[in-house]
Amino acid sequence: MNENHDMRKKGLFHRFYPDKWVNSAFDIDYERLYEDGFRGLIFDIDNTLVYHGAPADERAVRLFERLYRIGFRACLLSNNDLPRVKPFADVVGTEFIEDAHKPSTKNYLAACRRMGTNVSNTIFIGDQLFTDVYGAKRSGIPNILVKPMNPKEEIQIVFKRKLERIVLYFYKRQQSNS
Repeated sequence: MNENHDMRKKGLFHRFYPDKWVNSAFDIDYERLYEDGFRGLIFDIDNTLVYHGAPADERAVRLFERLYRIGFRACLLSNNDLPRVKPFADVVGTEFIEDAHKPSTKNYLAACRRMGTNVSNTIFIGDQLFTDVYGAKRSGIPNILVKPMNPKEEIQIVFKRKLERIVLYFYKRQQSNS
């Protein structure tokens, strides 16, 4: 009974709500995150750091250089295969896990181990609620949702985006009532 009341109070979709929602991975105040005790950053690639399928660009390289200067460890966590993920990781100079099966928790936790961090001092940054955010939440890792960089996406992602809009509608409503 009490659990049902909590569920109604939080909203049906609370398990998909991001901890924070920002415009871009490039707008995050990483210095502040470091001051707050975070040491590891796990990133999705496509539509989070670059357009879907695009190689690592100068902006992504500069971001990772900045993160390392601050003192962060980083890891890419992608459902893409090795030929997509490894070249990107090589260019930005970071750890990676390909074919991650997000939202499964296994590789979120493996990313923490690779970086020498834990779930309380790591943040996940990605653009999808049902894979990125949901997997991070299930793993106990704080998360930041970013707006997708490019509205043109594969058909299966377009369908998920329609469902995400519904969840984000209720998320925004809940945020404005808080």
